[in-house]
Amino acid sequence: MGFTTADMPPVDPERFEQMPVMDRMRLLAVHWADYGFGGPKQMHAIYLVKTIAFIVGGWLVVGLTTPGLGLLSLGDWWGELIVYQKLMVWIVLWEITGHAASWGPLSFKFGPFTGGWKYWTKVGTLRCPPYGDTVPGTGGAARSVFDVALYLALVAMLVVALVLPGQQTDAAYSEVGMIASWPLVAYFVGLVVMAFRDKVVFLASRPEQYALCLLAFATLSSHVDMVLVAKIAMVTIWLGAGVSKFGHHLTFVVQAMMSNTPWLTSKRFKRSLYRDVENEDLMPTRMAFGWAHIGGTVVELVLPLVLLFSTNATITWLAIAGMMAFHLFIYSTYPLAVPLEWNIFFIFVTPFLFGGFMAGDGYGIGDFSSPWLLAAVLVGFLTGPILGNLKPEWVSFLISMRQYAGNWASGTMAFRMNGAEDKLDAGLVKGMRIQREQLAALYGYDVAEVFLQKCVAFRSMHSHGRVQLALMQRHVDALENYRLREGEVVCTVLLGWQFGDGHLFDERTIAAVQQRCGFEPGEWVTTFTESQPIHTTKVQYKVIDAALGVVERGWYDVRDAVSEQPWIPNGVQHTVTWQAPGYRPAGELSGEEKVAT
Repeated sequence: MGFTTADMPPVDPERFEQMPVMDRMRLLAVHWADYGFGGPKQMHAIYLVKTIAFIVGGWLVVGLTTPGLGLLSLGDWWGELIVYQKLMVWIVLWEITGHAASWGPLSFKFGPFTGGWKYWTKVGTLRCPPYGDTVPGTGGAARSVFDVALYLALVAMLVVALVLPGQQTDAAYSEVGMIASWPLVAYFVGLVVMAFRDKVVFLASRPEQYALCLLAFATLSSHVDMVLVAKIAMVTIWLGAGVSKFGHHLTFVVQAMMSNTPWLTSKRFKRSLYRDVENEDLMPTRMAFGWAHIGGTVVELVLPLVLLFSTNATITWLAIAGMMAFHLFIYSTYPLAVPLEWNIFFIFVTPFLFGGFMAGDGYGIGDFSSPWLLAAVLVGFLTGPILGNLKPEWVSFLISMRQYAGNWASGTMAFRMNGAEDKLDAGLVKGMRIQREQLAALYGYDVAEVFLQKCVAFRSMHSHGRVQLALMQRHVDALENYRLREGEVVCTVLLGWQFGDGHLFDERTIAAVQQRCGFEPGEWVTTFTESQPIHTTKVQYKVIDAALGVVERGWYDVRDAVSEQPWIPNGVQHTVTWQAPGYRPAGELSGEEKVAT
């Protein structure tokens, strides 16, 4: 892989689609093991430049808008909570405008790089009301003038909170003051309204990371309470991610992620994560398990508890260094959802918060002004993760704190090769064209198809993707009559943002697209798998035909999925629990029945 040239799989792009589909998946998965996605390294350089802009922008915003903090006197920033407050508002502003996660070519936005605000300020684009059928005033899937105005108001309140100087509130403990409360209250209220109008914008603001902290900044009268809320927020995020790594999924995530790390060029090391790449055996090794669960699970479960409870400065700083290194490593792998700014923020905040306000200096968990406040904070931060792990179909995996565990709702889509995919461009109000057109403008249609289907192979390297391919073989007449697409890739064009949550492109979103695009039965089929609940190995799935709705539901045992190769030579056993009346999967029809259909 060069700086401007891609590392292509060993196949002539012009003949790629002449291969049987599952042979393509095998070829692409094996190539991923050695080279990852294989895109040119200039893609990663773009993100490095953006990260520098984020860091410099945050420094300028805090330094220029906060009297009492010299722009070049960074030593004066230590111990001033307003620095943390303003930097949190700064990263939320990046997130909610679409410039942080789900940005650029690693999120399959090649032109333009930004979805986000380009969708959310345009009347007629799709929105996703989570309770549109039951909450009055929230129904419909078209973005209205009200939705655009609400979004702009949220952005405006964040900007106001950034530029106002520090205020001498009850919580202020220095002349610099604290961030103004009223724009944060207005932002929080608006965000609650947005949660019912459009869960896409709501999740893009990363509420599980920041919303309750911003509310605490706006309403609490003690800076000690504010610090402790922020500490619990960070520890909850870490512990939630650590707990979510239990099970069968994470090792496969680490394999694919480390194979895709741009600076990790040792083919020998990458192959040590797989049982036998040379002979096309991509099952994980003990090395992969060790990197996943010792380098991941153990770190995220142990070090955060040390940070929360340690009163020893040396032990605390060792734990701080460990978590900073942990986030720096995640940043360096360039994960495909590219939450790079989030990792940079945590690298800065960990020493600032846990080193500058140590538990032994009056900022321990027992220093809350009220035990009732502590109880309310714990309820606020733990309800989402607990409910989401028990009933994942009810809660976004982001709210459940299950990031990067490999256990999330996802889907594989199939568009019939009669121009069905082009209907998305013809029928929808969007901010960009489908990825096939974006990539074709850069590399041509043949190369575009290779990389788009490599995303499907990437998903098949995870447990859920294997089931999705197995289901797809039953529900279409022949895979070779379709172009396969990874669900997140399509979703980022439909909605302008995506961060691994398959709920954003479930049957409700597909129904909204169908109303605008008019697919025929069998033209667009999606095989969709839910997250695995923490207390069972059974995982729910459903099959969605855009023209017919949900046509089948069932479940499978995750242990059957992880025991197969990504190209599922033996399929994956699954149990059908419901089918739509009169529906028969196309793959089970006889030859004469297929012709008649």
